[in-house]
Amino acid sequence: MLSLGGGVGSYSLASKEDAKNVATYLWNNILGGSSTSRPLGDAVLDGIDFDIEFGSTLYWDDLARYLKSYDGTGRKVYLTSAPQCPFPDSFLESALNTGLFDYVWVQFFNNPSCQYTSGDTGNINNSWTRWTTSINAGKIFLGLPAAPEAAGSGFIPPKVLVAEIIPMIKKSPKYGGVMLWSKYWDDQAAGAEPAC
Repeated sequence: MLSLGGGVGSYSLASKEDAKNVATYLWNNILGGSSTSRPLGDAVLDGIDFDIEFGSTLYWDDLARYLKSYDGTGRKVYLTSAPQCPFPDSFLESALNTGLFDYVWVQFFNNPSCQYTSGDTGNINNSWTRWTTSINAGKIFLGLPAAPEAAGSGFIPPKVLVAEIIPMIKKSPKYGGVMLWSKYWDDQAAGAEPAC
């Protein structure tokens, strides 16, 4: 997967035509198309991850539709997304409403209104239920920081995660698993209680 966006800088799509041009570029240079200037050489990635956290909220739905239109070319194009846990995500709402995303890794951290907070599982449980009953996606993942230092807030101690959170979220047929941000932070916490 190639992730678009992230938490640094500003980025946007200028129009529906711009979204189409970006999709064509990604198909030919990153995914299953062909180009003489593929930045990853012969490597063919499986899809595109939308981690849109800044810029405009417009045309991400168009980009998703254009990318998915390449599904009929003999190669599946996977679409994933990493929205923030406040529902609906302010940048990705229209894209997620297309129903085209295979996997959604919801970031349940750095947002106290919908994350785990010091022994209180209510916010995260309520938010998980909202996401899994409101978004038409293949599978939804619980995105968490791998260590307390990996995010400003939202770290769940492993014992709480295993005993309280995972049994609750696994009840949803859309449960896909747990996504941890990131291995680097887990490695830095060596000697402490492991994330999983």
